[in-house]
Amino acid sequence: RERVLVELEKLISLSCKNPTGSKKYEDLHVALLKKHYSATNVTIDYHRHRIQMEVIEDVSLYDPKTVNTYLPTFYTNLLFNNLCNFLISCVEKDNKSIGFYTQLLNSFKGSKNQLELA
Repeated sequence: RERVLVELEKLISLSCKNPTGSKKYEDLHVALLKKHYSATNVTIDYHRHRIQMEVIEDVSLYDPKTVNTYLPTFYTNLLFNNLCNFLISCVEKDNKSIGFYTQLLNSFKGSKNQLELA
């Protein structure tokens, strides 16, 4: 559990050094934000330090087994000073989240089990 959190923090730090250098890094950032905020339509403007997303108002209405054609959401426009610190603050430490983070980390591991761009 601790190892997953440490590895995720390393990956976030690595991805923030050149966030626009890889689509996978941007996908990582978006996945973390979607998970933390229960959000959809997440976009990150790295130059203006701005995150735009739609946050689901009532998560209890969301059912992953069905097509959710209408979920009440509200538009959010967040500003950040330091992307790395902001993303690390979004990391949750419950068991369900750890499983999600493990899958994220596995998508970045290469043949030698080292974090790398795939």
